[in-house]
Amino acid sequence: MIFGIRMKENVFDVLIYLFENYLEDESRIATDPDTVRDELLEAGFPAAEISKAFHWLESLSESRPIRLSTSFRVFCADEMARLDVECRGFLLFLEQCGILNPASRELVIDRAMALDEENITLDDLKWLILLVLFSQPDEETAYARMEHLMDHHLPTVWH
Repeated sequence: MIFGIRMKENVFDVLIYLFENYLEDESRIATDPDTVRDELLEAGFPAAEISKAFHWLESLSESRPIRLSTSFRVFCADEMARLDVECRGFLLFLEQCGILNPASRELVIDRAMALDEENITLDDLKWLILLVLFSQPDEETAYARMEHLMDHHLPTVWH
C-alpha cells in the first residue's frame, strides 16, 4: 500500500484511501456507500471529511467535458495561491508530454480548487491527476502513463 494516513486526516486522505481500496479494485466499486462510509469511520477518518470526499467524488462524476483544442493557461490569484510554481510547472509538463490535454488540465485545476486545502502539494496533485484521469472516459492511456510516472519517482523540478 502506497498510502499512509497522516496525523491530521483531511478530504484528500479520504480520497486516496478510496482510490487505493475501492476505485482501482473493480470488484469493490459497486460496494454500498454506507458500507464504505462505515469502513472509513472504522479506519479513523472524521465523518465530516468523509462526507466532503463523497461530495467531491460526486461532483467529479457530474463534471461535463470541456471542449478545448488548444489553449494558453493563465492562473488566477486563487489558483496560484493553492498551486505553487512546482505544481503549475508539473501541469504544464504533463500537458506538453500529452498526458493531460487542455480539457483534462482544466478539470484537474477545478477539482484541486474544490478541495478544502490552502495549499496543494505536488504529491497531492499527482494523486488528484490520477483520480481525475481514472474517472474520465477515454483517458485510460493517459491514466496508465501518469501511473507509470508516479511509479518511477520523477524529479521534482519541472522546467
